[in-house]
Amino acid sequence: MVARVKTIAFHGIDVLDIDVQVQISSGVVAYRIVGLPDKAVGESQERVRSALTALGLALPAKRITVNLAPADVLKEGSHFDLPIAVGMLIAMGALPADALDGYTVVGELALDGQIAPVAGVLPAAMAAVGEGRRGIVCPAACGGEAAWAGDLDVLAPRSLIALVNHFKGTQVLSPPAPALADDDGRYPDLADIKGQETAKRALEIAAAGGHNLLMIGPPGSGKSMLAARLPGILPPLDAAEALEVSMIHSVAGMLENGRITRRRPFRDPHHSASLPALVSGGLRARPGEASLAHLGVLFLDELPEFNRQTLEALRQPVESGRAVVARANHHVTYPARFQLIAAMNPCRCGHLDDPAFACSRAPRCAREYQTRISGPMFDRIDLHADVPAVSAADLSLPPPRESSADVAQRVAAARDIQRARYAGQGIRTNAEADGDLLEAVAAADASSRALLTEAAEKLRLSARGYHRVLRVARTLADMEHGERGAAQGDAGAVGRLHIAEALSYRRVAPGA
Repeated sequence: MVARVKTIAFHGIDVLDIDVQVQISSGVVAYRIVGLPDKAVGESQERVRSALTALGLALPAKRITVNLAPADVLKEGSHFDLPIAVGMLIAMGALPADALDGYTVVGELALDGQIAPVAGVLPAAMAAVGEGRRGIVCPAACGGEAAWAGDLDVLAPRSLIALVNHFKGTQVLSPPAPALADDDGRYPDLADIKGQETAKRALEIAAAGGHNLLMIGPPGSGKSMLAARLPGILPPLDAAEALEVSMIHSVAGMLENGRITRRRPFRDPHHSASLPALVSGGLRARPGEASLAHLGVLFLDELPEFNRQTLEALRQPVESGRAVVARANHHVTYPARFQLIAAMNPCRCGHLDDPAFACSRAPRCAREYQTRISGPMFDRIDLHADVPAVSAADLSLPPPRESSADVAQRVAAARDIQRARYAGQGIRTNAEADGDLLEAVAAADASSRALLTEAAEKLRLSARGYHRVLRVARTLADMEHGERGAAQGDAGAVGRLHIAEALSYRRVAPGA
């Protein structure tokens, strides 16, 4: 008899069905796992043996073969422990053969039979729902995320003996409740920043339209403070977005106690981050910072200090919203629709515009420093904002009256207009609009078009830069009409003032 248990393998955030087949037969005493297992799966032999011993069961002195089908798919991770153990129990007659029909089983075993949390339970549960499966068996610590999948029987035992007792009828496992992370709603407030009104305006525009933003200014001018306050003015994730983001974090093993959150991700990797860490990749092609920032913010401080090759690898995710990891035997794609916020000094010392501190090599040192960012990468950033040094007079002023909550209301009104405009079109914000759709939603009168055409020629804007100006202008129009209380989806046309302000946030690429 061959015992069969269903589990899964991961291909990015996509889920592949794996059939765990356990056979106990006569022959030379052996215990083998076949089907292209990695080292973690191969080591499950000892974890399963010890967990069964904790139940008072010993493996029979026979030939035991565990096949993970299909055999040509690499099996990675410790979540194969529990399905192998359950298959072993069925093959030994300790569980009925049909006990887990229609269930997907994932979990790591401790030596004492406890079931440890594993990564990827949420996408496994969502895939089970999509395939019409009966339920999922997962660790108790991950039950809260599996419960978000919807109409699915979720069994979340703490130990292998609890699962056995459940199917024998001596213990009933209660279904877990969907787990939501605690959110106190506290963010750093824009009211803490004195001065920098132009930079605050650029930050609000970036939040309203989902635009990329580059802030350039000397050290201590408040660039990092501004970036840290962006999450406080962004609208929270809706239910569908929260699940989309949580699936990536689940695969990365970053959902604490299986709890999902409605906070938008804010990732701020150090400039020494490697290419796989930033874009995705590595030995097991794990999601990188770009994917972990999906539907949120990726903040790159000291942008020119990042490795040039690493920055260039960001060009595709910035443009397409996908991070593609190419390997000789397979390709993995992770969602990466993030909002890029970057900050940099104008030169290495940072005091280019201050004669008292600037080095003797200015302005040549500034050109050399800024050209570490390639023209194509620079062109993909919608807004370029100068953040000048804050004077002592600004610091002595009372705190601004406008808080993050005030700005968040305006951002939410602009986002509501965009949500209604793009309903059913697969995009969420103006920053994602392109092609004929952008031309339609950002239609401007003849005077505004003439201004944009003239400016594009003088600034030598590329086609990409031209369209990014249109996107920002569309957002400015939405913000204006949102403040006036316009009906959702009825934001009016893009005007000359919107084009002019959008152009004011456009720099000529360094070295151009």
